Amino acid sequence: MEDVYKTIACLSEGLYKEKMSKFISFAIPVSTVEEVKEYIGLYQKKYYDARHVCWAYMLGYERKDFRSNDNGEPSGTAGKPILGQINSFGLTNILIIVIRYFGGIKLGTSGLIVAYREAAAEAIRANEIIECLVEDDIRICFEYPFLNDIMHIIKENNVTIISQYFDMDCDVTLRIRRTEMAYLRNRLSKVESLRFIDV
Repeated sequence: MEDVYKTIACLSEGLYKEKMSKFISFAIPVSTVEEVKEYIGLYQKKYYDARHVCWAYMLGYERKDFRSNDNGEPSGTAGKPILGQINSFGLTNILIIVIRYFGGIKLGTSGLIVAYREAAAEAIRANEIIECLVEDDIRICFEYPFLNDIMHIIKENNVTIISQYFDMDCDVTLRIRRTEMAYLRNRLSKVESLRFIDV
């Protein structure tokens, strides 16, 4: 379905240990790059004594906005495996941070890839994967006498009212599943005096 995407329900934690090294992982629901930066800063401060704070994120229902960071680990051994787990679960609007405490024994490139991959997977598995709908907003203005007609359409079409202002002229913002927007617009456009305002 083009208007459904998968994400996580809440913050969760995972743990992976390998040759005395400890990999603590966090899966965090996010929706903006600003949120991502905030969380990364927060965890870098909190785990200031860790050797590495590596991460990857994916944003947007189209899953086109993503980045990963090895934070000093050999290139491609941390951020990419974390991002790989986000992809294999088909998730978006998620940030995964993996904190490494070095145990004194080097893991080598393949060992690091496995460790970061498994730590990320642990955090995801500890969470609940949920399906969300892609929704769009529409703002309409109409004269008060047509309020009943509008409310009738809203009730019939499973529409959420985001904001409403009633006076001689009414101003209402609605939210609906993307695939149902064209049908809603079509029905609303038949109401006398109604005009659409770009949100």
